[in-house]
Amino acid sequence: MIELRHLRTLMALKESGSLAAAAKKRFVTQSALSHQIKELETRINSSLFVRKSKPLTFTHEGARLLHLAEQILPQVLATEYSLKQGLKGDEHNLALGIECHSCFRWLMPVIERFKEQVYDAQIDLSTRHLFDAIHALETGALDVVLTSDPVPGHNIAYQHLFDFEMKLVVSVDNPLAQASHVTPAQLAGVNLITYPVPLARLDIYKHFLEPAGVNPGPQKQCDLTSTLLQRVACNDGVAALPSWSIKEAYGLELATLNLGVDGLKRPLFGAYLQDTSKAHLIKRWLEQVTLQGQQQE
Repeated sequence: MIELRHLRTLMALKESGSLAAAAKKRFVTQSALSHQIKELETRINSSLFVRKSKPLTFTHEGARLLHLAEQILPQVLATEYSLKQGLKGDEHNLALGIECHSCFRWLMPVIERFKEQVYDAQIDLSTRHLFDAIHALETGALDVVLTSDPVPGHNIAYQHLFDFEMKLVVSVDNPLAQASHVTPAQLAGVNLITYPVPLARLDIYKHFLEPAGVNPGPQKQCDLTSTLLQRVACNDGVAALPSWSIKEAYGLELATLNLGVDGLKRPLFGAYLQDTSKAHLIKRWLEQVTLQGQQQE
């Protein structure tokens, strides 16, 4: 059985980049950490990462477990803290909604850093309102939403956090791979590999293809970034991803291009109700998100 300690070890490996640094982060000896990794690899009958790779490169199986860790550990932390606190201190809890599948990877260290700085605060990261997050915010089901698409509303405040760039990812065998940028016309009829999001909500469609009157080919959906990138590497289609997601390529033979000559930049906002009693806590949280965004530039 995969245990939480295994998932925490994978996160430490990803964040530190080496066995020695990960052992220090987990407060164990390098020998103990190596034994734990070997134990997990025996259980899943597969290696977790490529030995002696610099930077540390996860295998497909390791990447899948890493994705699981990024999904589960924030929820475990949130539930654990909530159970300890009971009903007391609800005003210090933030229900966070996101409209971005690829944000999970960098949100976890932000959550951990926030908990260190604001001891009695807790982030409840929810994916239940992925497609109606702003409505959930208006009805009080969420306290704050990370979104790139502000919706006019008299009671919603939008705080700009940072800008990020969407890149087109293609296989090195794709004819587009040698170009520095791509035009909308070059993507007419081309298969798009995406997260499970309707075409009309995709940035590449809304802000690149649709304004040019261009329709892509069939949309092929994947839940995991690692699987998505592997399908692109197999030339099954192309994908448009934020630059931070492309770092998960783990040695795959991929090329990245600008969407248009100047690239496609998108903003990220923190949305919250103007009359919320948690405004001070929300702003402190959004400060941490902004700092993370600046580190990723």
